[in-house]
Amino acid sequence: AKVHFIGHLQSNKAKLLVNNVPNLFMVESVDSIKCARALDRACVALEREPLHVMVQVNTSAEESKSGTTEEEANQIVDEIIASCPGLRFRGLMTIGKLGDPDPSPYFRALVQLRDKLQERIPETPVELSMGMSGDFELAIEYGSN
Repeated sequence: AKVHFIGHLQSNKAKLLVNNVPNLFMVESVDSIKCARALDRACVALEREPLHVMVQVNTSAEESKSGTTEEEANQIVDEIIASCPGLRFRGLMTIGKLGDPDPSPYFRALVQLRDKLQERIPETPVELSMGMSGDFELAIEYGSN
């Protein structure tokens, strides 16, 4: 079974995660260059297949939520593609605002960011991971896989 890690990951825990989860396939919550570099170092040291990663974007701008800004997301993606051979960039992830009955604005924001990013890096398909179990149908309508 392929394991997807979703949740805030402190960069100092990246090595622990990579070393102790043998079927780790994807980390869907990379939110800093520091975290990306830590995951990359751990993967390269293990000589494992590249770890698939998604950059988590805080589209609701909630201080209590993990995730990066749209501008920082572009920088993290560029860093992963250019300087992290142990990682394979796969896409963007957002949760949206907890308790908001209409997550559409948050999903739309991620779709727009993906579209701009896809123009910059047409050779790399950019997937989307959005929402939670309560809004997965809407997330799928917006293109979430």
